[in-house]
Amino acid sequence: MPTFSDTVAAAKAVADPSRLRILAVLGRHELTVSELCAVLDQSQPRVSRHLKILVDAGLAVRVPQGAHAFYRLSAEPLVDLADQMCALIDDRDPVIERDDRRLETIRRSREDAANEYFERIAGEWDDMRVRHVADELVEHALLAACPDRPGLRLLDLGTGTGRILELLADRVAVGTGIDLSKEMLHLARSKVESGGHTHLRVRHGSITSLDVVAGSADVAVLHHVLHFLDEPAVAIAEAAAALGPGGTLLAVDFAPHGLVQLQGTHAHRRLGVSEEEMARWCADARLSIDLVQHLRPSDVAAGQELTVTLWRAVRRESGDLGLTWDVAS
Repeated sequence: MPTFSDTVAAAKAVADPSRLRILAVLGRHELTVSELCAVLDQSQPRVSRHLKILVDAGLAVRVPQGAHAFYRLSAEPLVDLADQMCALIDDRDPVIERDDRRLETIRRSREDAANEYFERIAGEWDDMRVRHVADELVEHALLAACPDRPGLRLLDLGTGTGRILELLADRVAVGTGIDLSKEMLHLARSKVESGGHTHLRVRHGSITSLDVVAGSADVAVLHHVLHFLDEPAVAIAEAAAALGPGGTLLAVDFAPHGLVQLQGTHAHRRLGVSEEEMARWCADARLSIDLVQHLRPSDVAAGQELTVTLWRAVRRESGDLGLTWDVAS
Protein backbone atom coordinates (compact mmCIF):
# COMPACT_ATOMS: atom_id res chain seq x y z
CA MET A 1 0.00 0.00 0.00
CA PRO A 2 1.24 3.56 -0.72
CA THR A 3 2.53 5.51 2.27
CA PHE A 4 1.06 8.83 3.37
CA SER A 5 4.03 10.61 1.74
CA ASP A 6 3.45 8.71 -1.51
CA THR A 7 -0.19 9.80 -1.57
CA VAL A 8 0.74 13.43 -0.91
CA ALA A 9 3.32 13.35 -3.74
CA ALA A 10 0.78 11.85 -6.13
CA ALA A 11 -1.83 14.45 -5.18
CA LYS A 12 0.69 17.24 -5.81
CA ALA A 13 1.63 15.70 -9.15
CA VAL A 14 -1.99 15.64 -10.29
CA ALA A 15 -2.64 19.20 -9.11
CA ASP A 16 -1.35 20.81 -12.30
CA PRO A 17 -3.40 21.47 -15.44
CA SER A 18 -0.79 20.15 -17.88
CA ARG A 19 -0.08 17.01 -15.86
CA LEU A 20 -3.78 16.28 -15.48
CA ARG A 21 -4.14 16.61 -19.26
CA ILE A 22 -1.22 14.21 -19.74
CA LEU A 23 -2.83 11.65 -17.44
CA ALA A 24 -6.15 12.00 -19.27
CA VAL A 25 -4.42 11.37 -22.61
CA LEU A 26 -2.29 8.47 -21.34
CA GLY A 27 -5.46 6.86 -20.08
CA ARG A 28 -6.39 6.33 -23.74
CA HIS A 29 -3.05 5.91 -25.57
CA GLU A 30 0.62 5.19 -24.95
CA LEU A 31 2.54 8.13 -26.38
CA THR A 32 6.09 9.34 -26.92
CA VAL A 33 7.34 12.68 -25.61
CA SER A 34 7.13 14.24 -29.07
CA GLU A 35 3.55 13.04 -29.50
CA LEU A 36 2.61 14.46 -26.12
CA CYS A 37 4.23 17.74 -27.13
CA ALA A 38 1.97 17.81 -30.18
CA VAL A 39 -1.14 17.07 -28.13
CA LEU A 40 -0.40 19.65 -25.43
CA ASP A 41 1.20 22.18 -27.81
CA GLN A 42 4.09 22.59 -25.38
CA SER A 43 7.86 22.39 -25.68
CA GLN A 44 9.72 19.14 -25.17
CA PRO A 45 11.64 20.34 -22.06
CA ARG A 46 8.39 21.37 -20.41
CA VAL A 47 6.59 18.12 -21.24
CA SER A 48 9.60 16.06 -20.18
CA ARG A 49 9.64 17.87 -16.84
CA HIS A 50 5.95 17.10 -16.29
CA LEU A 51 6.50 13.46 -17.23
CA LYS A 52 9.38 13.11 -14.76
CA ILE A 53 7.14 14.36 -11.96
CA LEU A 54 4.40 11.91 -12.92
CA VAL A 55 6.86 9.01 -13.16
CA ASP A 56 8.51 9.89 -9.84
CA ALA A 57 5.05 10.02 -8.24
CA GLY A 58 4.25 6.52 -9.51
CA LEU A 59 1.45 7.69 -11.79
CA ALA A 60 3.14 7.07 -15.16
CA VAL A 61 5.71 4.63 -16.51
CA ARG A 62 8.42 5.18 -19.12
CA VAL A 63 8.78 2.17 -21.45
CA PRO A 64 11.90 2.24 -23.69
CA GLN A 65 11.33 0.82 -27.17
CA GLY A 66 14.58 1.07 -29.10
CA ALA A 67 14.94 4.57 -30.50
CA HIS A 68 11.69 5.61 -28.81
CA ALA A 69 10.25 5.62 -25.32
CA PHE A 70 6.54 5.39 -24.66
CA TYR A 71 4.72 6.64 -21.62
CA ARG A 72 1.67 4.96 -20.15
CA LEU A 73 -0.28 5.02 -16.91
CA SER A 74 1.29 3.05 -14.10
CA ALA A 75 -0.33 -0.07 -12.71
CA GLU A 76 0.36 1.11 -9.15
CA PRO A 77 -2.52 1.65 -6.70
CA LEU A 78 -1.93 5.41 -6.74
CA VAL A 79 -3.24 5.53 -10.31
CA ASP A 80 -6.72 5.19 -8.79
CA LEU A 81 -6.25 8.76 -7.60
CA ALA A 82 -5.48 9.92 -11.13
CA ASP A 83 -8.43 7.95 -12.50
CA GLN A 84 -10.77 9.60 -10.02
CA MET A 85 -9.47 13.05 -10.93
CA CYS A 86 -9.77 12.37 -14.67
CA ALA A 87 -13.32 11.10 -14.17
CA LEU A 88 -14.28 14.56 -12.89
CA ILE A 89 -13.20 16.22 -16.15
CA ASP A 90 -15.98 17.22 -18.50
CA ASP A 91 -15.25 15.62 -21.90
CA ARG A 92 -16.84 18.68 -23.51
CA ASP A 93 -14.33 21.03 -21.91
CA PRO A 94 -12.69 23.02 -24.76
CA VAL A 95 -9.17 22.10 -23.60
CA ILE A 96 -9.99 18.38 -23.47
CA GLU A 97 -11.79 18.49 -26.82
CA ARG A 98 -8.75 20.14 -28.39
CA ASP A 99 -6.44 17.50 -26.91
CA ASP A 100 -8.72 14.77 -28.25
CA ARG A 101 -8.65 16.25 -31.76
CA ARG A 102 -4.85 16.40 -31.74
CA LEU A 103 -4.66 12.88 -30.35
CA GLU A 104 -6.91 11.64 -33.14
CA THR A 105 -4.66 13.32 -35.72
CA ILE A 106 -1.65 11.48 -34.28
CA ARG A 107 -3.52 8.18 -34.24
CA ARG A 108 -4.58 8.56 -37.88
CA SER A 109 -1.04 9.54 -38.88
CA ARG A 110 0.31 6.35 -37.28
CA GLU A 111 -2.37 4.26 -38.95
CA ASP A 112 -1.72 5.82 -42.37
CA ALA A 113 2.02 5.20 -42.06
CA ALA A 114 1.43 1.55 -41.13
CA ASN A 115 -1.04 1.05 -43.97
CA GLU A 116 1.38 2.59 -46.46
CA TYR A 117 4.08 0.18 -45.29
CA PHE A 118 1.86 -2.89 -45.61
CA GLU A 119 0.59 -1.86 -49.03
CA ARG A 120 4.20 -1.45 -50.17
CA ILE A 121 5.50 -4.81 -48.95
CA ALA A 122 2.39 -6.96 -49.34
CA GLY A 123 3.91 -9.05 -52.13
CA GLU A 124 7.03 -9.79 -50.06
CA TRP A 125 5.25 -10.46 -46.76
CA ASP A 126 5.35 -14.25 -46.72
CA ASP A 127 9.09 -14.25 -47.41
CA MET A 128 9.76 -11.65 -44.72
CA ARG A 129 7.90 -13.65 -42.09
CA VAL A 130 10.32 -16.55 -42.19
CA ARG A 131 13.64 -14.75 -41.85
CA HIS A 132 14.26 -15.73 -38.25
CA VAL A 133 12.43 -18.60 -36.54
CA ALA A 134 11.58 -21.36 -39.01
CA ASP A 135 8.02 -20.92 -40.23
CA GLU A 136 7.34 -24.64 -39.85
CA LEU A 137 8.28 -24.51 -36.17
CA VAL A 138 5.88 -21.66 -35.43
CA GLU A 139 3.05 -23.19 -37.43
CA HIS A 140 3.50 -26.60 -35.79
CA ALA A 141 3.27 -24.96 -32.35
CA LEU A 142 0.21 -22.98 -33.39
CA LEU A 143 -1.56 -26.08 -34.66
CA ALA A 144 -0.71 -27.98 -31.49
CA ALA A 145 -2.08 -25.18 -29.32
CA CYS A 146 -5.28 -24.71 -31.32
CA PRO A 147 -8.39 -26.56 -30.09
CA ASP A 148 -9.31 -29.57 -32.19
CA ARG A 149 -13.04 -30.10 -32.06
CA PRO A 150 -15.84 -29.95 -34.65
CA GLY A 151 -17.51 -26.72 -35.67
CA LEU A 152 -14.84 -24.22 -34.64
CA ARG A 153 -15.41 -20.60 -35.64
CA LEU A 154 -12.14 -18.76 -36.31
CA LEU A 155 -11.22 -15.07 -36.34
CA ASP A 156 -7.78 -14.30 -37.79
CA LEU A 157 -7.07 -10.73 -36.73
CA GLY A 158 -4.56 -8.92 -38.91
CA THR A 159 -4.79 -11.76 -41.40
CA GLY A 160 -2.24 -10.28 -43.82
CA THR A 161 -1.88 -12.64 -46.76
CA GLY A 162 -4.19 -15.19 -45.15
CA ARG A 163 -1.55 -17.75 -44.20
CA ILE A 164 -3.16 -18.57 -40.83
CA LEU A 165 -6.54 -19.07 -42.50
CA GLU A 166 -4.85 -21.58 -44.81
CA LEU A 167 -3.06 -23.28 -41.93
CA LEU A 168 -6.24 -23.79 -39.89
CA ALA A 169 -8.58 -24.40 -42.84
CA ASP A 170 -9.04 -28.08 -42.02
CA ARG A 171 -9.51 -27.36 -38.32
CA VAL A 172 -12.44 -24.91 -38.55
CA ALA A 173 -16.02 -24.89 -39.81
CA VAL A 174 -15.87 -21.20 -40.71
CA GLY A 175 -13.01 -18.73 -40.70
CA THR A 176 -12.88 -14.96 -41.13
CA GLY A 177 -9.73 -12.95 -41.71
CA ILE A 178 -9.78 -9.22 -40.94
CA ASP A 179 -7.20 -6.66 -42.02
CA LEU A 180 -6.94 -2.94 -42.78
CA SER A 181 -4.62 -3.36 -45.78
CA LYS A 182 -6.61 -3.78 -48.96
CA GLU A 183 -3.55 -5.03 -50.83
CA MET A 184 -2.96 -7.71 -48.19
CA LEU A 185 -6.63 -8.68 -48.36
CA HIS A 186 -6.41 -8.99 -52.14
CA LEU A 187 -3.62 -11.55 -51.74
CA ALA A 188 -5.44 -13.35 -48.93
CA ARG A 189 -8.63 -13.57 -50.96
CA SER A 190 -6.73 -15.01 -53.90
CA LYS A 191 -5.16 -17.68 -51.67
CA VAL A 192 -8.48 -18.64 -50.12
CA GLU A 193 -10.23 -18.86 -53.47
CA SER A 194 -7.42 -20.76 -55.22
CA GLY A 195 -7.38 -23.25 -52.34
CA GLY A 196 -11.09 -23.92 -52.75
CA HIS A 197 -11.78 -22.94 -49.15
CA THR A 198 -15.41 -21.88 -49.45
CA HIS A 199 -15.76 -21.80 -45.64
CA LEU A 200 -13.09 -19.09 -45.35
CA ARG A 201 -13.56 -15.40 -46.06
CA VAL A 202 -11.70 -12.14 -45.61
CA ARG A 203 -12.93 -8.64 -45.05
CA HIS A 204 -11.71 -5.13 -44.45
CA GLY A 205 -11.77 -3.87 -40.88
CA SER A 206 -9.84 -2.65 -37.86
CA ILE A 207 -8.83 -5.20 -35.25
CA THR A 208 -8.92 -2.50 -32.57
CA SER A 209 -12.55 -1.76 -33.39
CA LEU A 210 -14.06 -5.08 -34.41
CA ASP A 211 -17.44 -5.16 -36.05
CA VAL A 212 -18.34 -8.70 -35.00
CA VAL A 213 -21.01 -10.18 -32.77
CA ALA A 214 -19.83 -10.63 -29.19
CA GLY A 215 -19.22 -14.27 -28.35
CA SER A 216 -19.42 -15.35 -32.00
CA ALA A 217 -15.93 -16.92 -32.23
CA ASP A 218 -14.35 -20.00 -30.67
CA VAL A 219 -10.76 -19.17 -31.64
CA ALA A 220 -9.11 -15.80 -32.28
CA VAL A 221 -5.56 -15.53 -33.62
CA LEU A 222 -3.16 -12.58 -33.47
CA HIS A 223 -0.15 -13.78 -35.46
CA HIS A 224 2.77 -11.33 -35.52
CA VAL A 225 0.41 -8.40 -35.20
CA LEU A 226 0.86 -6.90 -31.74
CA HIS A 227 4.31 -5.38 -32.33
CA PHE A 228 2.83 -3.23 -35.10
CA LEU A 229 0.04 -1.79 -32.96
CA ASP A 230 -0.22 1.41 -30.96
CA GLU A 231 -2.70 -0.26 -28.61
CA PRO A 232 -2.09 -4.01 -28.32
CA ALA A 233 -4.27 -4.15 -25.20
CA VAL A 234 -7.24 -2.89 -27.21
CA ALA A 235 -6.77 -5.56 -29.87
CA ILE A 236 -6.65 -8.26 -27.19
CA ALA A 237 -9.74 -6.84 -25.48
CA GLU A 238 -11.60 -6.81 -28.81
CA ALA A 239 -10.56 -10.39 -29.49
CA ALA A 240 -11.68 -11.45 -26.02
CA ALA A 241 -15.07 -9.80 -26.52
CA ALA A 242 -15.52 -11.73 -29.77
CA LEU A 243 -14.88 -15.05 -27.99
CA GLY A 244 -17.57 -17.02 -26.26
CA PRO A 245 -16.96 -18.48 -22.77
CA GLY A 246 -14.22 -21.07 -23.08
CA GLY A 247 -13.04 -19.52 -26.35
CA THR A 248 -9.32 -19.51 -27.10
CA LEU A 249 -6.97 -16.67 -27.98
CA LEU A 250 -3.73 -17.65 -29.73
CA ALA A 251 -1.17 -14.85 -29.88
CA VAL A 252 2.21 -15.19 -31.59
CA ASP A 253 4.79 -12.44 -31.46
CA PHE A 254 8.43 -11.59 -30.95
CA ALA A 255 9.83 -11.68 -27.43
CA PRO A 256 11.57 -8.44 -26.35
CA HIS A 257 14.68 -7.80 -28.45
CA GLY A 258 17.15 -5.08 -29.33
CA LEU A 259 16.91 -4.92 -33.13
CA VAL A 260 16.10 -1.22 -33.24
CA GLN A 261 16.43 -1.12 -37.02
CA LEU A 262 13.12 -2.97 -37.36
CA GLN A 263 11.32 0.15 -36.22
CA GLY A 264 12.66 2.05 -39.20
CA THR A 265 12.82 -0.63 -41.89
CA HIS A 266 9.72 -2.67 -41.04
CA ALA A 267 7.45 -0.24 -39.17
CA HIS A 268 7.61 -2.14 -35.87
CA ARG A 269 5.95 -0.02 -33.21
CA ARG A 270 7.49 -1.93 -30.30
CA LEU A 271 10.50 -4.19 -29.90
CA GLY A 272 8.64 -7.35 -29.01
CA VAL A 273 6.08 -8.25 -26.37
CA SER A 274 7.08 -9.21 -22.84
CA GLU A 275 5.45 -11.89 -20.72
CA GLU A 276 4.51 -9.23 -18.17
CA GLU A 277 2.76 -7.08 -20.78
CA MET A 278 0.82 -10.02 -22.19
CA ALA A 279 -0.20 -11.17 -18.72
CA ARG A 280 -1.54 -7.70 -17.91
CA TRP A 281 -3.39 -7.30 -21.20
CA CYS A 282 -5.01 -10.72 -20.90
CA ALA A 283 -5.99 -10.23 -17.26
CA ASP A 284 -7.64 -6.91 -18.14
CA ALA A 285 -9.56 -8.68 -20.92
CA ARG A 286 -10.67 -11.52 -18.59
CA LEU A 287 -8.50 -14.06 -20.34
CA SER A 288 -6.56 -16.72 -18.46
CA ILE A 289 -3.20 -17.69 -19.97
CA ASP A 290 -2.63 -21.44 -19.82
CA LEU A 291 0.31 -21.87 -22.20
CA VAL A 292 3.45 -19.86 -22.93
CA GLN A 293 5.86 -21.36 -25.46
CA HIS A 294 9.17 -19.84 -26.58
CA LEU A 295 10.48 -20.72 -30.04
CA ARG A 296 14.13 -19.87 -30.54
CA PRO A 297 16.06 -19.80 -33.82
CA SER A 298 19.19 -21.90 -34.16
CA ASP A 299 20.46 -20.87 -37.57
CA VAL A 300 20.79 -17.08 -37.54
CA ALA A 301 23.80 -14.89 -36.89
CA ALA A 302 24.64 -13.94 -33.32
CA GLY A 303 22.94 -10.71 -32.34
CA GLN A 304 20.19 -11.21 -34.90
CA GLU A 305 18.16 -13.76 -32.95
CA LEU A 306 14.44 -13.14 -32.65
CA THR A 307 12.70 -15.46 -30.22
CA VAL A 308 9.04 -15.99 -31.02
CA THR A 309 6.57 -16.52 -28.18
CA LEU A 310 3.22 -18.26 -28.43
CA TRP A 311 0.57 -17.53 -25.83
CA ARG A 312 -2.69 -19.39 -25.43
CA ALA A 313 -5.38 -17.82 -23.27
CA VAL A 314 -8.92 -18.91 -22.49
CA ARG A 315 -11.97 -16.69 -22.07
CA ARG A 316 -13.29 -17.18 -18.55
CA GLU A 317 -16.04 -15.54 -16.57
CA SER A 318 -14.02 -16.00 -13.39
CA GLY A 319 -11.02 -17.82 -12.02
CA ASP A 320 -7.47 -18.24 -13.25
CA LEU A 321 -5.57 -21.06 -14.88
CA GLY A 322 -2.03 -22.07 -14.05
CA LEU A 323 0.70 -21.35 -16.59
CA THR A 324 2.32 -24.09 -18.62
CA TRP A 325 5.83 -23.21 -19.78
CA ASP A 326 7.42 -24.77 -22.83
CA VAL A 327 10.70 -23.71 -24.44
CA ALA A 328 11.69 -24.91 -27.90
CA SER A 329 14.87 -24.15 -29.81
